[in-house]
Amino acid sequence: MAKTIPEMTMNDGFKIPEIELGTYQIRGGAGLQQVLAAIHDGYRGLDTATNYDNEGMVGEAIRRSGIPRSHFFVTSKLPGKYHQYHEATKAIQESLYRLGLDYFDLYLIHWPLPKRDHYVEAFQAMIDAKERGLIRSIGVSNFEPEHLDRLINETGVTPAVNQIEVHPYWNNERMLAADQARGIVSEAWSPLGRGSSALKEPVIQDLAKKYNKNAGQIILRWHTQRDVIPIPRSSNLSHQRANKDIFDFELTNDEIQAINGLSKPDGRVDGQDPNEYEEFE
Repeated sequence: MAKTIPEMTMNDGFKIPEIELGTYQIRGGAGLQQVLAAIHDGYRGLDTATNYDNEGMVGEAIRRSGIPRSHFFVTSKLPGKYHQYHEATKAIQESLYRLGLDYFDLYLIHWPLPKRDHYVEAFQAMIDAKERGLIRSIGVSNFEPEHLDRLINETGVTPAVNQIEVHPYWNNERMLAADQARGIVSEAWSPLGRGSSALKEPVIQDLAKKYNKNAGQIILRWHTQRDVIPIPRSSNLSHQRANKDIFDFELTNDEIQAINGLSKPDGRVDGQDPNEYEEFE
């Protein structure tokens, strides 16, 4: 029987799984089978986005699983081209239609795009959609402290989540501290470092031997012990299973700091600075 994934409580009182399945680049019929396999192995947190072009597949996997909708925690994200209030409102509804769901457990602004300067009205549209029951928890992704503070000051609502880049080569302690200070849960995209060599680092390999785990499990446990929710993407069932089998051991504080020490000033996966990055368009 699949092990139950622990949960943490967000600032709005809702609970969120401490590890979720990322679905970036998982699409179509093959993707459907991969997500179904993950669901049957115990995953309930499913992270998608409009820009992933797979919301329909994720919704179909939920329906085919035979598991009640209420048992899932479904996240999607608003793309930059829909940041204006009325466009955001329609985009939220269209995402739900594609998924075939009545509500999102969590909905995020994918990137702030501060040069375009519409993220506050996008967030207000999400607040209003939450009041109408379309979204349970609202949050952001790739937001910097100044973006968070502006949202809070101008809307009076603090995001529940900030999904940011975190992995051994970019430990992002600055943003983790900023989120924590504001009562915001941090999630990690690319938690293993997309295509990076972090898995081969001697400190990671040594810890894997010590705890009889694989390198990915060591890195994912490093995340959860820092109160970060990792969202690893894998289409491989054995990897999916291993990725969530991380709650039966604990790294020491010294070991956590040793992994932190792998961080690099230029460690971002694709050099995506949230103040400059123009999203996927």
